[in-house]
Amino acid sequence: QVQLVESGGGLVQAGGSLRLSCAASGRTFSSTAMGWFRQAPGKGREFVAAVNWSGHTYYADSVKGRFTISRDNAKNTIYLQMNSLKPDDTAVYNCTAGPIIADQLVPGDHWGQGTQVTVSS
Repeated sequence: QVQLVESGGGLVQAGGSLRLSCAASGRTFSSTAMGWFRQAPGKGREFVAAVNWSGHTYYADSVKGRFTISRDNAKNTIYLQMNSLKPDDTAVYNCTAGPIIADQLVPGDHWGQGTQVTVSS
């Protein structure tokens, strides 16, 4: 059974930093792109960042220069380092795996439960 478990969310002031983790189990994702989406209250799901099997990264324009995605294939885990956080970054962050199309991650069938990130002004 495939499981994706996110962690690392929390409450932080604007300008602060958080590091999210997504640990996968049940199968290896080393040859698959993985990444993050987020959903704020009352808004649709939004692509945030992805990393492919070779380490190439992709970012939404809204987070470029502030967020850094990375992966550790030995641990079957991806990370999202979020710096210079803004109140607009407040959302539930979920990780998933899937193909990269048009420089964005297309979500697959597996999602984690999500981790809440709240940025206060």
